[in-house]
Amino acid sequence: MLKQGKAQKAARGGGGVEAAEFAAPQGHDALVREISGRYDDLSPRLKQIARFVLNHPNEIALDTIATVAVHSKVQPSSLIRFAKALGYSGYSEMQRIFRDRLVAAKPSYSQRIRDLKEKQGSRDFDDPKVVLEHFVAANNEALKHLLAEVSTESLQKAVGLLSSADHIHLLAMRRAFPVASYLFYALNNMDRRAFLIDNVGGMLAEQASWIGENDVLVAISYQDYSPEVVNLAARTHGRGVPIIAITDELLSPLVQLANVSFQVEDATVHDFRSLGASLCLAQALVIALGHQLAGRAERSGA
Repeated sequence: MLKQGKAQKAARGGGGVEAAEFAAPQGHDALVREISGRYDDLSPRLKQIARFVLNHPNEIALDTIATVAVHSKVQPSSLIRFAKALGYSGYSEMQRIFRDRLVAAKPSYSQRIRDLKEKQGSRDFDDPKVVLEHFVAANNEALKHLLAEVSTESLQKAVGLLSSADHIHLLAMRRAFPVASYLFYALNNMDRRAFLIDNVGGMLAEQASWIGENDVLVAISYQDYSPEVVNLAARTHGRGVPIIAITDELLSPLVQLANVSFQVEDATVHDFRSLGASLCLAQALVIALGHQLAGRAERSGA
């Protein structure tokens, strides 16, 4: 993230970031941190581009600037301006960062999804079996993407927080609620003291008051992010309680609040979103936690 000073003030002048006088981020992780850290200071148009860039890295890497402009609904000149605002000489230099990120032999996730959508458009959705085929295919691609994108370090950190916490509090609303509900069921079956913050009876504040300093909060929310989840997570973060976030993109408000976050791109078929990848991640966290607790018990009993 930029330091306060002349370069940053120059970059922020005139209704959003338009130019920059600092070294461009080298490497995908550094670029993601820079975009996320400066997002609030961008103009509305550059915010639109930033969201697209972070959510579609493979398209940025593989498509032409004209194609990206169409998909992101901006002009090519706006993409060039965005790249220059980050310190690059132009769009191609920024694109190189995303190209370097890809492993040459690995098929493009975005291309596979585009191919899948083309197939969806050519099939008869009046047949329930066809609908099932589409959801199975889309979830298969989403699971492959999950495996490729989630790091070992993030999983280990999350399991460590779950293992060391006195209590585990689970927070989700609406579409994300089944993920929290599953975690509540699975963790309690492992004799982990887990509490589901479900706002039954409008008791959200009272349920949140149970969160202690040595606990951990698992907050789950996707676009459009539940205000109750974001606000409670922000208050919990302010108290110094560790947070594990399961969300859908790097610009999710939960990412900045979390000690460790997972951005899960669940499958979508005709605007109906699945939870297959999110539930798979939840199951992996629970099973990994179980193995860690079992190993600890064996060592303490030795």
